[in-house]
Amino acid sequence: MTRFPMTVEGERALREELDHLKSVERPTVIAAIAEAREHGDLKENAEYHAAREQQGFIEGRIQEIESKLSASQVIDVKKVTNTGKVIFGVTVGLMNLDTDEEVRYQIVGEDEADIKKGRISVTSPIARALIGKEEGDVVNVRTPGGDVEYEISEVEHL
Repeated sequence: MTRFPMTVEGERALREELDHLKSVERPTVIAAIAEAREHGDLKENAEYHAAREQQGFIEGRIQEIESKLSASQVIDVKKVTNTGKVIFGVTVGLMNLDTDEEVRYQIVGEDEADIKKGRISVTSPIARALIGKEEGDVVNVRTPGGDVEYEISEVEHL
């Protein structure tokens, strides 16, 4: 079975969502279905059909989360010695050598990626170019807008 890397925070967020779906959303939609059934003819009952559709989405999401959690490999980067090398879970400070612009990214699993929060997927072009490099290395990243050179200014295990 293929294992997918995930940070401790990513696993926690998925488990919280799973718990919410099972303890809040699922019982709510079951109650809505029961109430809609009481209104009679199910063929023309829009509330019933909407509740059943919502139930399908909830059950699908529960299965998806359980599958992701069972196939995940949770990596706590705080327990790994900081050698200055870029690995999964670290936060990397980068200096764009063309514009002198500084950016910081945490390398996370695919489901955790959120560029607005500075979290990039381990499978993204930037992360793939950075993995295995060290502080002070210059990395060439191929982007849709052309090649960009970054210098790794900092590697943090946060």
